[in-house]
Amino acid sequence: QVQLVESGGGLVQAGGSLRLSCVASVSIFRLNGIRWYRQAPGKQRELVAATTSGGSTIYKDSVKGRFTISRDNAKNTVYLQMSSLKPEDTAVYICNAYDFGANYWGQGTQVTVSA
Repeated sequence: QVQLVESGGGLVQAGGSLRLSCVASVSIFRLNGIRWYRQAPGKQRELVAATTSGGSTIYKDSVKGRFTISRDNAKNTVYLQMSSLKPEDTAVYICNAYDFGANYWGQGTQVTVSA
């Protein structure tokens, strides 16, 4: 069983920055990958960014150039650095880890961007 704990959310003005953290209860090096999703009220959950154990990364088109996913294997932590935030980035951001068909989810952290 993998437990994930997110932190770093908050209220920020448009154009501001936040860094989210996702701490795993196991070594993230052995996991197939970790993803950040977000879910806004009344909308479907959407994939924002992902990183694999091999170091590959992918991003949702609308966040490319503004968000950066990174990992610190020694701390079992994956980060999501968010810059140039927009009101449409407002959502609960949720960390997901996947490993050989199993999915694990954190509780999420709220990000609110004011205009």
